[in-house]
Amino acid sequence: MKLPSSIRNVLLFLWPSTLASQLVVLLLAAIVAAQAFSIWIFQDERRIAMVAVARDSLLTRAVSIAELLEDTPPSLQERVVEASSSRFAVFWLGDTPLAPEPGRSSVEQRLQGYLNAQLANGKTAHLNIHADEKRGPSSRNSAPGDPPSWRAVPKHERPRNLNKIMNRPEDLALSIPMSDGKWLNVATSYRPPRGTFLPLLVQLGLTALAAVIIIGLAVRRVTRPLKELAVSAERLGRGENLEPLRPSGPREVQALTTAFNEMQDRLTRFVRDRTRMLAAISHDLRTPITSLRLRAEFIDDDENREKVIETLEEMAAMTEATLRFTRDEAHAEPAEKADLGAILDALAGDQQDLGQEISVDVADRIVLSCRPMALKRALRNLIENAIRYGKNVSIKAVKDAAEVVIRIQDQGPGIPEDRLKDVFEPFVRLEESRSEETGGIGLGLAIARSIVHAHGGTIRLANRPEGGLEVEIRLPLGA
Repeated sequence: MKLPSSIRNVLLFLWPSTLASQLVVLLLAAIVAAQAFSIWIFQDERRIAMVAVARDSLLTRAVSIAELLEDTPPSLQERVVEASSSRFAVFWLGDTPLAPEPGRSSVEQRLQGYLNAQLANGKTAHLNIHADEKRGPSSRNSAPGDPPSWRAVPKHERPRNLNKIMNRPEDLALSIPMSDGKWLNVATSYRPPRGTFLPLLVQLGLTALAAVIIIGLAVRRVTRPLKELAVSAERLGRGENLEPLRPSGPREVQALTTAFNEMQDRLTRFVRDRTRMLAAISHDLRTPITSLRLRAEFIDDDENREKVIETLEEMAAMTEATLRFTRDEAHAEPAEKADLGAILDALAGDQQDLGQEISVDVADRIVLSCRPMALKRALRNLIENAIRYGKNVSIKAVKDAAEVVIRIQDQGPGIPEDRLKDVFEPFVRLEESRSEETGGIGLGLAIARSIVHAHGGTIRLANRPEGGLEVEIRLPLGA
């Protein structure tokens, strides 16, 4: 049966989200269900066992009293049977048997056989069971509302306390013949003790409390290193330098932590080696480029000389830009808390001092964990790119859940839809003149994307319907 959407939504809202709370709820539900099922099964068994023990004890006591009465003077017999009576069983001597005939059910016959074996002189006891809890009533069961069978006994033979104690149909009627022709009658009113749920609820509550404490501690031992691992993975994704995690918890979690430490070490070495290699190549290119620049001055053809020198200067600029990029990567600054609004205001102020039209709108104070110098460089590249190709640049920053969204908009020509992703590639320029003055080197957007990704964020370009380009940057606020 499919639940209504409203109920399903409520259940999903109430369902805990963390692994620890889910395990506690599931195990607690299993314990409560198992306890309730056990109570339902074994409570009646306990009540039945208590009744059976009481009846067996009564039969033994009835045989003992019958033997005692045989040796007791008639004047004392009434006192003996009166003293033998209790709250749940009444003994008396009478001329009329309480159980008029032997019982016919298998249980009655088994009990009668036990009694007859204990009695002397071949006496035959009459035993009628009127209610055998949960074991199936005999053919002599009284229907609900029937008067107690002892009311058939003449009033002068009833003991004085019978009406007071036996105010409902008895469970067992027993009559043992005596040698003087009288009958030792026994009427019982054994009922299982009333089931009370308070002790069961206390027991269930203590069990649940102990389970929550034990399970909570056990799950915390598992989830704490997993939480530390998740935080370290997020920081690693932002490009932070981390100390290796100390393996703790179960063996599987320790193996996961060790694998994470090894992965972090390999990634760090890989990035460091690639950065060093790129820096070395860029550094080594400076010497032959300078040599070629000097040799180009001796070319007689003015047109070719100018083109060669222009190409060499472009190569030198690309080499210097690459060196700056690798130098910044090799000396990564530590992450710290920074005011995003102050960073944007400072960058916009620099451009306004140069006569550029640029505005900043930061709704609230936004503090995020970042590498301030690297983030400032990425934003500067994006702002300068917007100013180079557009005008009336506007910058907006807002919080969105656990992220900050920065939008840089301009009123330029935009970028063809099929080239939006290409411009992030190194040394890719849409401006065809190949002039550094108008088109740059082609590393600005690549560097900006690298820095944003190193902070665990995303960057996206989109053409605005009203014209111009929008750069959207999403950065996590961090811890």
